[in-house]
Amino acid sequence: MAWKTLDDMDLDGKRVLTRVDINVPLEEGRVTDATRIERIVPTITDILAKGGTPILLAHFGRPKGKPNPDMSLRQLVPALEQAFGREVTFLEHPSPEEIVKLPQGAVALLENTRFDPREEAGDPDMARELAALGDVFCNDAFSAAHRDHASTTGLAHLLPSCAGRLMAAELRALEQALGDPERPVVAVVGGAKVSTKLDLLSNLIEKVDILVIGGGMANTFLAAQGIDVGKSLCEHDLTGTAREIAEKATQTGCELLLPRDAVVAREFKAGADAETVKVEDCPPDAMILDAGPDSVAHITQAFERARTLIWNGPLGAFEIAPFDAATNAAAAYAAGLSRSGKLVSVAGGGDTVAALNKADAAESFTYISTAGGAFLEWMEGKTLPGVAALG
Repeated sequence: MAWKTLDDMDLDGKRVLTRVDINVPLEEGRVTDATRIERIVPTITDILAKGGTPILLAHFGRPKGKPNPDMSLRQLVPALEQAFGREVTFLEHPSPEEIVKLPQGAVALLENTRFDPREEAGDPDMARELAALGDVFCNDAFSAAHRDHASTTGLAHLLPSCAGRLMAAELRALEQALGDPERPVVAVVGGAKVSTKLDLLSNLIEKVDILVIGGGMANTFLAAQGIDVGKSLCEHDLTGTAREIAEKATQTGCELLLPRDAVVAREFKAGADAETVKVEDCPPDAMILDAGPDSVAHITQAFERARTLIWNGPLGAFEIAPFDAATNAAAAYAAGLSRSGKLVSVAGGGDTVAALNKADAAESFTYISTAGGAFLEWMEGKTLPGVAALG
């Protein structure tokens, strides 16, 4: 990967346009989870230490190209100031002259880039207007790297560019997991539907040694084997596709792990009456809502053999007990192997992060990506325009 980092750039006296992801949850104007803000602190700190002036560019929510006070970045200034330990100057419509007047050691925040319809259109005029405000472009928003927007790819083509600390860490972790991993490589792919992860499965089958399929999508693979999954969530119209994926796995030498037993119930609610059965013994009036203990044992044995783990999606309906047991147990096991240095573990995706946090396993994983769509597209083998533009 040919991209540069902050270490490769002369930032002394330079205005550094810094694309960040601070799309954090707000309640009554207060940030309820500052994780994304905290993760950009090393980049801002290092730009300041190198004599640069960070000028933050970011989107917030989905304003659809129109100003919306509920999505103004002005609301985030207090949380940013707390994280950076210094004043943050909010500039709604800055001119190059205003930017030049910023004192040494200042941090500036521009208004939501998506208030301008040209942002998501990747308009070159908007990119040029932004470029006139800075000397260097630093992209620290991997989560927006799959978007060909004015403040991502557009700026990278106009100014000397580099990856910020968070972006660089994300790229290194993903390269370690999929680019040149230590083998064997195990991938866990869960979630509700096969249809949303066809590209992901097709790419992983060619790159990993063992593919664990969990969640509702596993039911489609079981149905493809002729197993009656009762009233379980299942895409019966995709059983043919599931068989093709299984055949491709055989051809590429990828071992496919499906549930052997399952936790079933007649209703999906907390504390519902549940029982564990072999997958082929699912009652016709019941739903498969989690993998069973035999399946978990099979998965953890695969983890023991592995050197690298990629995880996207839960093994069951983890939001409600007792259907979180398989995800919790497998995640805890992977976390233990990671802590002991036996396993490089990389995970990402919204439900995945929530599930691993719920299992108290996230902190022990080698790397947790909060990038969502960009993480998935990378795993699918797609080129991310925001990354390619840095090369």
